[in-house]
Amino acid sequence: MELTTEVTDLPDSKVKIAATVSSGEVDRKLEHAARDYAREMKFPGFRKGKVPPQLVLQRLGRDAVMEQALREGLPEWYERALLDSKVSPVGDPKLDMPDPPAEGEPLEFTIEVSVRPEAKLGEYKGLEVGKPEPEVPEEAIDAEVERMRESMAGLNPVERAATSGDYLLIDYAGEIEGEPFDGGTSTDYLLELGSNEFIAGFNEALEGAESGQERLVELNFPDEYHAEHLAGKPATFKVQVKEVREKTLPELDDDFAADNSDFDTLAELRADIEHRLEHAAEHRAEHAFRDAALTTAVEAAEIEVSEEIVTARATEVWEGVERSLASRGMDPEAYLKIQGKTREEAIAESHEEAEAGLRRESVLVAIADAEEIAVTDEEMLEALQPPAGQKGNPEKLLKRLRTEGREELLAEEIRLRKAADLVVESAKPVPIPVGQAETREEIWTPEGEGQAKGGDLWTPGGD
Repeated sequence: MELTTEVTDLPDSKVKIAATVSSGEVDRKLEHAARDYAREMKFPGFRKGKVPPQLVLQRLGRDAVMEQALREGLPEWYERALLDSKVSPVGDPKLDMPDPPAEGEPLEFTIEVSVRPEAKLGEYKGLEVGKPEPEVPEEAIDAEVERMRESMAGLNPVERAATSGDYLLIDYAGEIEGEPFDGGTSTDYLLELGSNEFIAGFNEALEGAESGQERLVELNFPDEYHAEHLAGKPATFKVQVKEVREKTLPELDDDFAADNSDFDTLAELRADIEHRLEHAAEHRAEHAFRDAALTTAVEAAEIEVSEEIVTARATEVWEGVERSLASRGMDPEAYLKIQGKTREEAIAESHEEAEAGLRRESVLVAIADAEEIAVTDEEMLEALQPPAGQKGNPEKLLKRLRTEGREELLAEEIRLRKAADLVVESAKPVPIPVGQAETREEIWTPEGEGQAKGGDLWTPGGD
C-alpha cells in the first residue's frame, strides 16, 4: 500500500500522525467503488455489471463515487497509518480529514491520539525483593480432605423437624397480588436450610418444617433485585415440604481413601494433597515474586500519567469486558443493571488498574529500549505455536501477520515479556514468612514494608 506517515510529538503524551495516501492508491479505490456501483447499474449497450468504471463516474459524478471510495478505504488507511507510525495508541484517536482530493492528487489526513507515557528509569536490575517461603499448614490439608468428604456426603430422609444444614425437598408456587409470576414456581426443588439460595426470609420461614407440612411464606423482594419487574414487591409462596433430608458424612478412614481416590490409605491421600498444595503454593510464591519485582522497578521510575490518558485506558479496559460478555451471550447493559452500576461507574472503578497498567508498560518499554532487546523470528514462531491439542501453522500465521503489517504488535509483546523476565531473573529473592509475604496490595522490600496498590493486572509473561 502506498501510504506514508510523519509523527509529531504533542504535550500530555499525545502525538499527531500526518498520513498521505498516494494518488494511485486513491484511484484504485475509486475504480473499485465504481465497479461496485456498476454491478447494480443498467446502461444502454452494456449487460448488468459490465458497465466500465469511467462511464459510472460520468453518470454518477466523481464526488459521489469518491465518497463511497473513502468509506471503503479510510478504515484500512487509518489502521495502516497507526501501524506504520509505530505508536502505542491509548483510547480513541481523533481523525481529521479535509475535502476529498482532486483528480490526480493524494489524500491527506491527520490522526491525533494519546500514547503510552515515557518513563525515566530508576533501578531495575539486581533488586532485592521479598519472596514467600511456601508452606502447607495441616489446616489446609484438613480443609481439602473435608471438601472431599462433603462432596461424598449422603442425603437420607428423616422424620423430624428440619434444622440448619438439612435439605428440604419442596414444591413451591409464588404469587404477587394474587397472580403467579415467571420463575415463581418449581417442583422437587432441593433446598439447603441455612444457605442463601433464595431471597431473605424464605429459608428462615422453613426452619422447623417437617415432611408433609405446607407453609405459607410472605416476604418482599429486595429493592435492588435483578429482575426489575419483581424488585420491591411483596410476594406469597405456598411451599409443600415433601421430605426432610439429613446430610451424612462418610467416616474418614482408609476405606474412604480407597473408595474415593487412587490411594489405599488415608495417610497416602493426605500426603498427595500436601504435595499438590505445596506445588500450588510454590507457583503462587513465584507469581508474587515476579509481581513484586516488577512493581518495585515501576516505583523506582519517574512517569507522568495524565488523568485523560488514564480515563482513556480505563475505557479500553471496560470495552474489553463488554466484548467478553457479548462473546458469552450476555448483554453488557443487563450485566451492569445486575451489578447496580452505570457504565461510567464501571469505567471509574477501572481507573486504578488502568493507571497501574500504563505505568508498568511504560517502564517495560523503557527497559527494552535501554537493553536494546530484540525479537527473533524463532521467538515469534514459538509465540504463535497453537495450544496443546490444537492445530495451527505458525509459519503461515507469521507470514500473514507480515503481509498485514501486524508483526510489530507481536514483536512488541514478546519484547516487553523479555524485559519483564530480565527484571525478575536479575532480582535477588529475600525469603520471608508466608504471613508477611508481599501481595498485590503489600510489597515487601529490605528497607521496610510499604503499601503499593497494584490490582490484578496483566503483565507480559504474567499468569
